[in-house]
Amino acid sequence: MPITDKVKAAMVVRGKKNKDLAQYLGITDQSLSNKFNRGSFSAEDLIKIADFTGAALALEFNDGNKIAFSLDDIR
Repeated sequence: MPITDKVKAAMVVRGKKNKDLAQYLGITDQSLSNKFNRGSFSAEDLIKIADFTGAALALEFNDGNKIAFSLDDIR
């Protein structure tokens, strides 16, 4: 599943609207639409989207170790 579909699915699961995400990210609705069309979400975008949807964003290794990302990781 492409990243765009996963972001859209997270939005649906949480009942969030694109316009609210655009506002949260500090971008226009058109800029968000462009990100969806191009699949061009940065790591910073994904961290913010996870926060916005109340989800966790993490690298999970086969041995069970995890490295979680949070807003504190954004410079």
